[in-house]
Amino acid sequence: MATRREKCQWCGQKMLVPLQAQAFSCPYCQNINQTRNYHIGYLHPQMNGSHPRISNNGMSYDNTNGWNPARYYQSYIPIQVSPPNFHGRKRAVLCGITYQGHPKALKGSVNDVLSMKSLLVWKLGFPNASVVVLTEEEEDPYRQPTKRNILTALQWLVQGCQSGDSLVFHYSGHGSRVRDRDGDEVDGHDEALCPVDYETEGKILDDQINDIIVRPLPRGATLHAIIDTCFSGTFLDLPFLCRMNREGYYRWEDHRMPNGRYAPYKGTSGGLAISISACDDNQNSGEAPIFTGSATGALTYSFIQIVERNEARLTYGYLLSTMRNYIHDAQKTLSNGRIEPDSVQEPQLSSSEQFDVHSKYFVL
Repeated sequence: MATRREKCQWCGQKMLVPLQAQAFSCPYCQNINQTRNYHIGYLHPQMNGSHPRISNNGMSYDNTNGWNPARYYQSYIPIQVSPPNFHGRKRAVLCGITYQGHPKALKGSVNDVLSMKSLLVWKLGFPNASVVVLTEEEEDPYRQPTKRNILTALQWLVQGCQSGDSLVFHYSGHGSRVRDRDGDEVDGHDEALCPVDYETEGKILDDQINDIIVRPLPRGATLHAIIDTCFSGTFLDLPFLCRMNREGYYRWEDHRMPNGRYAPYKGTSGGLAISISACDDNQNSGEAPIFTGSATGALTYSFIQIVERNEARLTYGYLLSTMRNYIHDAQKTLSNGRIEPDSVQEPQLSSSEQFDVHSKYFVL
């Protein structure tokens, strides 16, 4: 059989593969690789499939209409390459989407992801190889924040998870609400994130996210989700939501639906899942250039600043109340001291179990 030499894009090992192979599995790290001569085409929506138009960054644009979701990822690849086959005790998936060319494009999502990665790797000891980043600026097509890639990365996050593992999912992008179909939402709406190709492939519901990264979490493992998007108060569909007032008094709301006929179990398999989100389910989140002079998500920025300054002895209660103060002060400055009721943004904390937020320390 005719062969040629290929190099694994994950571990760097060289090997011989069949000449006509479109993809190959590395015998050293077990990851799937796309071969160098396997052409990727992106179909231009006005070409009717007759011939792909290829742009330098792997995306095709309709210059007359601006944003065109069909430019994303109608490819000829039959195999989905998985994230790295690396499972340290600490690992993370960071997803930032700016929706380039969209009328409602965001400016700070990639900045948020880069800042979060810096915090995890340089401050909190996450191995660089165990942090998977998905943004539109990634050259690897499997690191584009498409629906398929995001779901694959989340599956990788919990794969082989065991007691003592610390997992992080950070999302910065657009969020949405859709009508609840299975009776598990107190307000009658599911929350959803919007992948870069959501207009053609659909959104990712909180039900799906819960199924993938919450329910399999084993005893002794911890998951933290930092969700910087609109309508995100109960984004992971966790059973309990912490309601805290400005004085720091709090109570846990039970969001389980015992009378929901088709409502599934939303807890873990013994582990602890915690979601720190940008705002309540009926609120919008914002980007705040006032913090750094450049666009950045208000939640992401305040979260990173507080964790960096109080890493040693930081309780969840202090983290939540201080983030709220950061954002409230920024909103007052931007609005000349008057915040309209429909502009209020209050970060939320939800969990798979109840605990004393003023005594439990935040640890990643």
